[in-house]
Amino acid sequence: MRPAGKRAVVSHLVEAHEFSERRACRLADLNLSTWQYRARRKEQPGLRERIRELAAERRRFGYRRIYALLRREGWRVNHKAVHRIYVEEGLQVRKRKRKRVSRSERQPMVVPRAPNERWSMDFQHDLLATGQRFRTLNIVDDFSRECPAIEVDTSLPGTRVVRVLDRLAETRGLPLEIVLDNGPEMIGKALDEWAWRNGVRLNFIEPGKPVQNAFIESFNGRFRDECLNENWFLDLDDAREIIEAWRIDYNTGRPHSALGYATPEEFASSLQGHAPGEMTTSARPGQNQQPGLSC
Repeated sequence: MRPAGKRAVVSHLVEAHEFSERRACRLADLNLSTWQYRARRKEQPGLRERIRELAAERRRFGYRRIYALLRREGWRVNHKAVHRIYVEEGLQVRKRKRKRVSRSERQPMVVPRAPNERWSMDFQHDLLATGQRFRTLNIVDDFSRECPAIEVDTSLPGTRVVRVLDRLAETRGLPLEIVLDNGPEMIGKALDEWAWRNGVRLNFIEPGKPVQNAFIESFNGRFRDECLNENWFLDLDDAREIIEAWRIDYNTGRPHSALGYATPEEFASSLQGHAPGEMTTSARPGQNQQPGLSC
């Protein structure tokens, strides 16, 4: 039992059964000085309520991301105070078990040095409330971690992938390289011809080695955990609406640990002082190291 639970036991014994503090502490296995200690810190009014609200809105966020959101809102609070309240309120995120995989020698991944230098692309799938299966095409900029598009439909053949990329070419521009797996949509003639026409290099990972496409795999995990697993999609239009809202929030509102808890859009716009949404090409300001794979 944690000290907070022991305090509750002592309080009950003293108030309900009129035990002495010393006897109640002995029965609860709590040091008397611990029971008699009274914290002198003053909690900011409304802070605990705001933390509970953020945790309810962002059920898969830990205390560090909630701390980043509080700081963004103007709260002057220490991350340790946020962690204390977070634990006291029982808001810890339940970790989902992951399948154990055999360990192998890991090779460092080359990190791009500018936005639109390299994108990663992959598919995911989920079910509608009717039981119908649908797929998503996820695209991520490996440098800024921005998600330019998540295409949603029951079928996403190679020609549809090309249409999505053509749309992004008009609104954002194209990368020098795209990392992708060996799925039939990726190795088909439509995407190959498109890449040749636009001068984009297709970098196919080795079969059975998703770690070679680590940036999109990391994004897929967050997308699954925070969006697909958290929502019940009534139909395809509902899925598109919810997923697009999550994508916009991912780019503009979600703190990203690998970017110093800035959002992908804030990080991209800070590179040259552009307004959010504009593309930039310089390196990360004030830091020489490249961002890691964390989300």
